[in-house]
Amino acid sequence: MQKDKDAVSLSLVDTQTSAVAHVRALAEAARNALPVLAKMSTEQKNAGLMAAAKAIRDQAPAIMAANEKDMEAGRQDGLSSALLDRLALSAERLEGIAGAVEAVAALPDPVGDELARWDRPNGLDIARVRVPIGLIGVIYESRPNVTVDAAALCFKAGNGVILRGGKESFHSGTALHAAFTQGLEEAGLPADVVQLVGTRDRAAVTEMLTAAELFDLVVPRGGKSLVEKVQTESRVPVLAHLEGICHVYIDKAADLEMAADVAFNAKMRRPGICGAMETLLIDQSIVADFKGLFQRLSDAGCELRGDSVVQRHWPDAKTATDQDWATEYLDAILSVRAVDGVDGALEHIARYSSGHTDSIVTNNAGTAEQFLNGVDSAIVMHNASTQFADGGEFGMGAEIGISTGRLHARGPVGVEQLTTYKYQVRGSGQTRP
Repeated sequence: MQKDKDAVSLSLVDTQTSAVAHVRALAEAARNALPVLAKMSTEQKNAGLMAAAKAIRDQAPAIMAANEKDMEAGRQDGLSSALLDRLALSAERLEGIAGAVEAVAALPDPVGDELARWDRPNGLDIARVRVPIGLIGVIYESRPNVTVDAAALCFKAGNGVILRGGKESFHSGTALHAAFTQGLEEAGLPADVVQLVGTRDRAAVTEMLTAAELFDLVVPRGGKSLVEKVQTESRVPVLAHLEGICHVYIDKAADLEMAADVAFNAKMRRPGICGAMETLLIDQSIVADFKGLFQRLSDAGCELRGDSVVQRHWPDAKTATDQDWATEYLDAILSVRAVDGVDGALEHIARYSSGHTDSIVTNNAGTAEQFLNGVDSAIVMHNASTQFADGGEFGMGAEIGISTGRLHARGPVGVEQLTTYKYQVRGSGQTRP
């Protein structure tokens, strides 16, 4: 098995090997290993994940060195500070990655869960039971942690996974994948179910999107252009993670100090993640009360773009355009708009939201319920920062992305969302008349 594995993954593909052949070899190796994974108990899978977490910690120096190669290349390529932040690993972040694997191991195993069961008048006993999806392709960009999060979640849910990261995180992803699979091997588990595409050739992505006989699901995680490419070209079902045009609305009944803290955190904790607030909506009657927030944001290096009401109270704000309301900046830029109460906020969000995460800050319970029920997004919050839009923060251990669609899964995609179900029908010789 080791010889076959070496032939298909882990390092840069030999220049004589086509990207298409490479991806197909990875997929076939993963599919061949799925029956072995299916026989593993929950305890065995958890032991493999714990060993993977340990291997990530043990190989921290090699992983950090690989990340520095990516960081240096990113600086030379002129990546923005926000994108560099997404790419960067630190001792704390690496520990968080290992900890997320352990958190996934601690979760209940969804495979085999009986979702419902009932008897029919003819005596048939019917059960709906969770099962793995199969082989999942994950296509992502610059965040190294996705390599491990996706691997851990897919593995726990009994799926095979083919990981294709962006060029910006190539070395980091390779080192993290090597550590993860080493842990699985040391635990005696089939590491072939977790494969990493070893070429930057875009033909590899095309093959993942068109090999419907090999892949059961594709999950894109990245910017709008990546997701649109996947949705347009894929012949494999897609679980889409679209852009995060997230809003915070500050209602006239909000606690002003709380509102300022929530808004500042929603934007500036990490501006480059999909859960970062991109538009701040404020009830027009209280805009003047947030000059201190505008100053705080400005002092932190955030560029403000506002409408005429906001500019009247904060002249340093640039003029916001319609394009600003529809933009995911992923940077220290914030558009700010005064709206006519919660109805105005709902109208704006309905027009511009990407369906990711939107939050209201108010002490009026009725207004909060109107917002929670009226906003059609995957995640809707009350008195909380949009930066909590994260599978780990939801108690899911990690996430493979935030699904902004409406079918199969919505919001953070964790272990349960990486399963489907089948029906088990038990009879006693019934025949249909």
